[in-house]
This record gives sequence, structure tokens and C-alpha cells, in this order.
Amino acid sequence: MPILQLSVNGHSHTIDAAADIPLLWVLRDALQLRGTKFGCGRGICGACTVLVDGRAARSCITDAASVSGRAITTIEGLAVNGLHPVQQAWIEEDVPQCGYCQAGQIMTAVALLKTTPHPGDREIVEAMSGNLCRCGTYLRIRRAVRRAAATNGGAR
Repeated sequence: MPILQLSVNGHSHTIDAAADIPLLWVLRDALQLRGTKFGCGRGICGACTVLVDGRAARSCITDAASVSGRAITTIEGLAVNGLHPVQQAWIEEDVPQCGYCQAGQIMTAVALLKTTPHPGDREIVEAMSGNLCRCGTYLRIRRAVRRAAATNGGAR
């Protein structure tokens, strides 16, 4: 098996794994970062979303070898010095119910705010549309993204 060099949450990791192993399983099994969830395994639901060089990526369909040398951020890596503004907005808007999809939702919102610091409702809905929430907290998610944008949440 090849040796993979991954940068996850600011730390370098050397992983002995098949090149085509999905990033999700490296994160969860090899690195014990369990915040990134397995949902559909096909990149449809968004529960496995992480950031790769600041952009949202579905870790269940991203080969670990393809992100070697790139900056990978998981939900565990967001809160460096206190909560990220998006995480704080999630709490203030009481977004989570079951919580299963929330890490992916938050990571997608962070990626949106990096590229569009003050999105309108249409941009929020479009960016978040690939993340499914069984509990239906979509209106609260939209409010939380707006709240984070208002507190300059995309600048971080």
C-alpha cells in the first residue's frame, strides 16, 4: 500500500492506505476524527462534507490520495480559538435537532461564506441545497448562515 501524506486540521499525517480509499474512512478510522459523518456514500447527502483548500468537498467520494498535500479541514478543526462564527450562529439559532447532518451543513456554510461573505437567501439556498437534513431545519440553517455573515463569519 502507498504512503499518503495528508495535512488535516493543520497537522501532517502519514497514512499507510490504498490510494483509492475514500478520505472519509481515513479521517474516521485512521485519524479517529468522527465528526465527519457517513451518510449515503455517494456524495449526495452532504453529511461527509469537509473543506479541501477552503472549498467544500464530499469526503465519501474523494480519494485520499487526490488530496495529498492540500489543506483538509474537518469540523474538529474549525474551532481553533473558540467557536467558529458559523458554529456560534448554529447554537444561537438552535439549528440542530438530531444533529447527524450538522457537521456537513456547517462546513458547507463556512465554504460559502469564504467565497461570498454576505450571501442573499438565493445564494444560501443554492449553496446549501446539496446538504440534506432529515429533521427539516432548513429555515434555521438559513437564519444561522445570515447571522454568521452579519458577524463577518466568512472572514475567518
